[in-house]
Amino acid sequence: MKFIKFLLVGIFFGIVLVKSEAVSWFRIYEMFRFQSFHMYGIIGSAIAVGVAFLQLSKRGHIKTIKGAELFVPKKDKGVTRYIIGGIIFGLGWALIGACPGPMYIILGTGVWSMLIVIAAAIVGTFIYGLLKNKLPH
Repeated sequence: MKFIKFLLVGIFFGIVLVKSEAVSWFRIYEMFRFQSFHMYGIIGSAIAVGVAFLQLSKRGHIKTIKGAELFVPKKDKGVTRYIIGGIIFGLGWALIGACPGPMYIILGTGVWSMLIVIAAAIVGTFIYGLLKNKLPH
């Protein structure tokens, strides 16, 4: 029962994404064909909010539930892995019409074929976990 608040926030977030058409295949198709600003506006807004909260957490103004300061570890700088990862992510998004989070929201709207996509994503994540140490980072 202590995690019910997370479930409720997730349900609310799913409703917002459905109502804003962020999980609409047609909107995603428009975005990849550069025909509409709709999705770029949503993604840009999410980036702006994320950057703001990250900066607040780095300055110590945001704390965990237990009162501890959030720690954001520094990442290795490198462009190649982000370009390759972004291309793979973008191709999957373009082929499926959904990125990982909205896959569950689309399933919740009754698109049962999304179970195949979710299963494939879980298998892909498992395979990456097995190969992680052998891949260049």
